[in-house]
Amino acid sequence: MRLPAFPIVPSARMLVILTLLAPIALVVAATAPSAWVVAPAAALALLLVMLLDGWLAGRLHDLQLHVPSDTEVGQPASIRVLADLDRSSNATPPEAALGFDARLGEGGVVTFPLAGKGEASTFAGEGAITPVRRGTGAFHDLWLRWPGPLGLGVRQVHRKLEETELRVWPDLSPTRSPVLQAFLRDAQFGLIARRIRGEGTQFEALSEYEAGMDRRRIDWKASARHTALYARENEAERDNQIVFAFDCGQSMCEPVDGLPRIDRAVTAALTASYVALKGGDRVAFFGFADAPSVLTPFVTDTRAFHRLQTAAAGLDYTTREPNFTLALATLTARLQRRSLIVLFSDFTDPTSAELMVESVARLVRHHLVIFVTMVDTELEGLATREPETVADIATAVSAASLAHQRAIVLQRLRQMGVDVIEAPHDTIGYRLIDRYLQAKRAEAIG
Repeated sequence: MRLPAFPIVPSARMLVILTLLAPIALVVAATAPSAWVVAPAAALALLLVMLLDGWLAGRLHDLQLHVPSDTEVGQPASIRVLADLDRSSNATPPEAALGFDARLGEGGVVTFPLAGKGEASTFAGEGAITPVRRGTGAFHDLWLRWPGPLGLGVRQVHRKLEETELRVWPDLSPTRSPVLQAFLRDAQFGLIARRIRGEGTQFEALSEYEAGMDRRRIDWKASARHTALYARENEAERDNQIVFAFDCGQSMCEPVDGLPRIDRAVTAALTASYVALKGGDRVAFFGFADAPSVLTPFVTDTRAFHRLQTAAAGLDYTTREPNFTLALATLTARLQRRSLIVLFSDFTDPTSAELMVESVARLVRHHLVIFVTMVDTELEGLATREPETVADIATAVSAASLAHQRAIVLQRLRQMGVDVIEAPHDTIGYRLIDRYLQAKRAEAIG
């Protein structure tokens, strides 16, 4: 393809030389005024050398950008640039810069060098970006610059990018982790769902009673018919309904270690959902802010796990306050049987917390509820930091007051029968799996 002419600009080395020559020119002008013409002549000569050096840098014949079509939030994605230049691969390598939407990375730009590929005049390089929000982000500008043999002049090209986009999905790295895969292989439901005898309440079969068995499992009627003791073998319940409810309001959009809380919650929910589907249960996602926004049908098989991933990708970021009364009333009306509801939320003021507690209290009457919130490390740091000024003392007192109010709200939820998980963002997924399995073993869901 035909490429435009490339401007030649001074390099950093050229600017340093000009800076060093400026005092010399002043000294010459002060000591020998008649020789003032030497300074502009030297500058002009240096400029001509720079232009010649830039011209000798070579021409660009082709420039290609390769970006992946999909990636996951919080996970690095590799961007590759290929350039075909009229220069030796042993020369100073060119440098590429790529501009993109803010959701694709902090700062909106990444810079990386290109290296020779072993072929004459062919250079390639890779840069990494880490998306900070879900959605579709676009790449809008690509720059390439390469210096001349002397390093005084630099040629550069700028290209506007069109229809170069990257879809950012929720993070599924915990689901692919070797730890979770080993757990699923060793867990009672394994990779292939099978019936588990000896637990649960659903009758499976009768077996002869042996010493050490629980006497409460003896079936006295069957024993009377067979004139021998027989015990019931039960099957662990399956087909439980599990709903992961996401507060998408303002507090859940605040960042935790570089990513919004809602993205941390989505990752934990998808990890627990994968385990629940492996266990034969049904999973649905529910998102809300000032009004319900996402409510998926129940997914019953891991082959449809992508539906949950797609629904989670559609959970939007909003600065509005959540309406717990409307959202949880809508969810209750949709559920026709007792379910496990996992509510991901956070709160910043007593008023919103009070409305949340009242709505959860109505939910607990008919369903098993787990409330998941992330430890506010920033608040804890402000409350425990050694103060140096009066303003630091006021900040610490306010932070301690908010932490105390937070503890009171969580204690009220526990007293209502809500199972509360408060943990760092990188552990809530596994903590949630543990609580789900405990509830499943105790037959507390159905």
